[in-house]
Amino acid sequence: RSLFGRRAALSALSILVALLIVGQAVTVYFVYQQGGQIDKLTKTSQTLQLQALQNKMPSNAKPVSKMRMAMVNMPMAMRNLPLSPPSDRMPMDIMGPVSNKTEDQVKHLLLQADPQKMFPELKDNLLDNLKHLKKSMTDVDWKSFESWMHKWLLFELAKKPQKNERKVIPAQKG
Repeated sequence: RSLFGRRAALSALSILVALLIVGQAVTVYFVYQQGGQIDKLTKTSQTLQLQALQNKMPSNAKPVSKMRMAMVNMPMAMRNLPLSPPSDRMPMDIMGPVSNKTEDQVKHLLLQADPQKMFPELKDNLLDNLKHLKKSMTDVDWKSFESWMHKWLLFELAKKPQKNERKVIPAQKG
């Protein structure tokens, strides 16, 4: 009887192990199948998002390449920054900076962060431009700007050696 009981227990155990292995194989198969479906759903949702963005664009919008060429070929003297950006203007992050000048690069970066940012036209001398800026800025912005000017001035002074600190060494007679 003991031999028969061992054989029965061994066969029951091997059937249980086989069922566990088959169960694991079925689980792995379904996980891979679901992964493929998730990839398909991701691609479909991206396609739908692109279509939604295209539908939001105005129907009379110009193609990107033509508009970019028009902005790049326009002379700098003819460009002006309006107080309110026109609705048909192309976003700055697509167009790229106007030139390689530092101020154009900074404007490009600032407009990437906030496309609604405006830049006033400053055509007078430095003092008149600063007065105009002070009138157009809030008190908090002006104080922040003054603080920045002070730090910038200290930086510029630190870069240049002071003329009165130079010591003149007399020439020795030889």
